[in-house]
Amino acid sequence: MADVLSQSEIDALLSALSAGELEPEELQKDEEKQKVKVYDFRSPQKFSKEHIRALELIHDNFARIISNFLTAQVRKNTKVKIENIEQVTYEEFIHSVSNPTTLLLFKMPPLNGSILFEMNPSFSFQVIDILLGGTGERRHVSKEFTDIDKNIITQVGTGVLSNLKLAWEDVMDIDIEVESLETNPALNQTLAPNEPVALITFSVEMGKSNTFINLCIPYLSIEKILDKLVMRNWFQAGAEEDLEHTRHDIEKRLDVVDVNVKVELGNTEISIDDFLKLVTGDVIKLDNKYNSPVTVVVEDEKCYLAKPGIVGKNMGVAILDIIGKDVEDYE
Repeated sequence: MADVLSQSEIDALLSALSAGELEPEELQKDEEKQKVKVYDFRSPQKFSKEHIRALELIHDNFARIISNFLTAQVRKNTKVKIENIEQVTYEEFIHSVSNPTTLLLFKMPPLNGSILFEMNPSFSFQVIDILLGGTGERRHVSKEFTDIDKNIITQVGTGVLSNLKLAWEDVMDIDIEVESLETNPALNQTLAPNEPVALITFSVEMGKSNTFINLCIPYLSIEKILDKLVMRNWFQAGAEEDLEHTRHDIEKRLDVVDVNVKVELGNTEISIDDFLKLVTGDVIKLDNKYNSPVTVVVEDEKCYLAKPGIVGKNMGVAILDIIGKDVEDYE
């Protein structure tokens, strides 16, 4: 949004225009210059700020969950938190990853395609060292991953990723299917180089060391569920669920309440003498026609209009309409 000029600044511009010190074309050029915004068509911004914010909330919960998981696994106090979340291209992500590294490819049905979970070599070797009886205090390890190392880190990574189900449960139900483990990121060609991805970087504080892990979610994977990543839809869904739950509770409580219900077939006036002479089989003429609705009275309040009939072997009524408090006559 352009800056708002004060009255003194406006007066100064008008004076400059009047004196010829400033041309109108120069003002137009400056205004056009301010409106120009750089946009890289090679890297389109497909994730909106709202989508990024939703992913941040989901995976902030994921970070808290895996903090407890890793603490239990390595018997060391572990803290995981989100450091950054941004949209980059797949090529930028791959070039930012060290070689060798541990790159787990997995699927999250019903999401499409493969998702990548990268564990920094420092993190991987620290976890492996602890699980094999070490202290995990070695600062730097420069070697290739052995088959035993790969098996250990695959099990740990699979355990970490299984907690995504808990983190995503408020949005949708997902499954985790780990496909493979790669140690050379350059060999992984699951996506096109210019494919936009959401890169979520977590910092891991384990003991005295700090390392990083990354979660790379391609735009193609979550394209069809973007509407679920709008936070106002979460609150609307929650409000609807609360309303339905409240309605169910009210109905359940009302089921145990006894009320008096009666049906008025009609009215008539007869003399006391005729009333005293009534015997079984006599017919009383009412003011209501046989095909007109009757009134259902609940606790002395006229509530419904109904049609009389037979239900099984019993007499009954079928509700036709609700009588409003502001309606006295039914037409």
